[in-house]
Amino acid sequence: MTSTPTIAAIVPCYNEEAAVAQVVCDLKRAVPDITVYVYDNNSTDNTAAVAREAGAIVRTEPRKGKGNVVRRAFADVDADIYLLIDGDDTYDAGAAPAMISALREGPLDHVLGVRRETTGQSAYRPGHETGNRLFNRLVGFLFGETVTDMLSGYRVFSRRFVKSFPALSREFEIETELTVHTMRLRVPQTEVAVGFKDRPAGSVSKLRTYHDGFRILRLIGLLLQHERPVVFYGLVSALFTLLGLILGIPVVVEFWRTGLVPRLPTAVLASSLILIAILSFVVGLVLNGVLRAREEAARLEYLRWGAVRGPDPR
Repeated sequence: MTSTPTIAAIVPCYNEEAAVAQVVCDLKRAVPDITVYVYDNNSTDNTAAVAREAGAIVRTEPRKGKGNVVRRAFADVDADIYLLIDGDDTYDAGAAPAMISALREGPLDHVLGVRRETTGQSAYRPGHETGNRLFNRLVGFLFGETVTDMLSGYRVFSRRFVKSFPALSREFEIETELTVHTMRLRVPQTEVAVGFKDRPAGSVSKLRTYHDGFRILRLIGLLLQHERPVVFYGLVSALFTLLGLILGIPVVVEFWRTGLVPRLPTAVLASSLILIAILSFVVGLVLNGVLRAREEAARLEYLRWGAVRGPDPR
């Protein structure tokens, strides 16, 4: 008979007094043996008191930002299975058993909750759904795996995923980092459709559309440089090569025709651009070797932890 794994829910919260109690109660109702940790991220309302009264273990992370909360929680909380859900009551906590079962039956290391709206009116803020789709396609193209809802804040992880995840992001771009980590480490994963609805009355979104969108784009660029250096520096090399050829070809043609170099500054600039292109490509090759060593180390750290325990006995 397989022993029951310990399950911990991590609920990041900032001023979610109006919603957090419902999230805690719904999680406990859906998964009776779950331990709910609400991480209060410097709320100015009664989020902590309301969560504690609803039965959650309340902890505080003073550094502002969801990424800082996830980093702290992943380090502090010890469990076999981790469930990450926002404290705004927009995700269907009733989907938790299906997500946990999918993780255990795999066994898998990551289950992504793909949002499916449960009401006729869109729960997305203007532009967010379109932006999410564009980010999904961009990340899928850059990192070679498809993802349906990379910005979802509803996920289930195995212990070995959590303990091998670096968690470097500070704010809402943490979901992007989680998604890219699953792709680069090639962990076994799946997606499960989950209900998604608008916030309850009195709850206000903390997302800043353009600010957070640009932060996500910046992180994607940094992750591309960090995780696919040959592609990143290859693109840089191609750009400088193109500029060098555009400037240099007329100079070379003129030299072959007349034996003269009348535009010496242009010739020097073109040569410099080609040299920069060569150096950029070499840097990409060197960093790719470093990446290989880092991937091997990350894989070995991941393998230090056992797989999630098997499915519930029937």
